[in-house]
Amino acid sequence: MQIYGLKNCDTCRKAMKALPGAVLVDVRAEGVPDEVLARAYEAFGDKLLNTRSTTWRQLDEAARGLPPLAVIKATPSVMKRPLIAVDNQLFLGWNSAVEADVKASL
Repeated sequence: MQIYGLKNCDTCRKAMKALPGAVLVDVRAEGVPDEVLARAYEAFGDKLLNTRSTTWRQLDEAARGLPPLAVIKATPSVMKRPLIAVDNQLFLGWNSAVEADVKASL
């Protein structure tokens, strides 16, 4: 199980604590593999882009106008976090419902 997020993100830390067997992949340092990113966009669409984040607000209009996958590749911290990969399933965000779904898939 991999958690794609940021090592200093509180939500990602909560997910890591609840899922002790998971490996954190820091998207700033390592990025998200193209195949995982494409599957995530197919599953979650524009929800994959966190348009309420400070990072998003700091982007200029030209960057905001790019396709979502291009924006995430250029600025990985604008991706909604965490993105959790368990076998062939993907989960986005972290709340009690996502936690239950992830644990049920293990």
